[in-house]
Amino acid sequence: MDTIDWKNLSFGYLKTDFNVRSYFKDGQWSKPQETTSESIDIHMAATCLHYGQEAFEGLKAFRGKDGKIRIFRLEENALRMQSSCRGILMQELPIEIFEETVLKAVKLNEKYVPPYESGAALYIRPLLIGTSPQVGVKASKEYLFLVFVTPVGPYFKEGFKPTPLVILRSFDRAAPQGTGTYKIGGNYAASLVAGEKAHQMGYSAVLYLDPKEKKYIDEGGPANFFAIKGNTYITPASSSILPSITNKSLIQLAEDMGMTIERRPVLEEELSTFDEAGICGTAAVISPVERIDDIEENKSYKFTKDGIAGPVSTKLYNKLRAIQYGDEPDTHNWVTIVE
Repeated sequence: MDTIDWKNLSFGYLKTDFNVRSYFKDGQWSKPQETTSESIDIHMAATCLHYGQEAFEGLKAFRGKDGKIRIFRLEENALRMQSSCRGILMQELPIEIFEETVLKAVKLNEKYVPPYESGAALYIRPLLIGTSPQVGVKASKEYLFLVFVTPVGPYFKEGFKPTPLVILRSFDRAAPQGTGTYKIGGNYAASLVAGEKAHQMGYSAVLYLDPKEKKYIDEGGPANFFAIKGNTYITPASSSILPSITNKSLIQLAEDMGMTIERRPVLEEELSTFDEAGICGTAAVISPVERIDDIEENKSYKFTKDGIAGPVSTKLYNKLRAIQYGDEPDTHNWVTIVE
């Protein structure tokens, strides 16, 4: 793919050759089949359009120094999609269908997996939608599962460089006991207004407080929050946070490094005691936090010196990336090699 400038890719959609689809109809899933079409033909009364029966995932494939293509935490994404299915009463997608469809989509488009050390990766987007035509508020009887891929650069244009976050108390990401723990489109639609306001004010993202008491850290607009305090890795526990697979991986790596893990409610006032802070997710891996401004309370919490990411965040970032690219041993069996 000589026409693609791998080192200057944005985090956006770039056409690839194939996507792969499976349909649920008459009580069973069809065998995944490839198509070159970028369009979906669905009924105007489909439940995904009217009642939000839609779930998705995000994962990446990387080309190693050895030329092999590695997909990071394939099964974990399949399990999280099953959780989303249960959360909004969609037909649960079998793990084997998820994995077969993803592997087929990556293999068919392997020429679009960016070169080693280009700073880019192949982003994989599994999507599940309810397609039954109906106007009553009830679960769909038929579903479409599809996977498309696209090469992407860094999620934040700054890459692994600290950026500022803002607390906007007048916005909530999700309700307690609501759908915040599921990866569904409605949660992201609900974050667009606050996210745009943050960008206009010069911040990379919103850091939400808990929707009930506005006292505890919830999560960043696009990612989970974590902090480093001495030899402790701290991340919030809440009934409205999406369980980030990247965060789960970082927790394991921090444990491997001998760190103490605390997953618990985190008061906003604790921010002043942390040595480092970051938000983490598939798209950015880790985006270090320079500072967090609570503009309505006229407070600011700073986490970096001279705009450089902290040593623990840097070590965790480099370790995770090394596993994704095959530069370090995959001791936890997180990687699936595309044959």
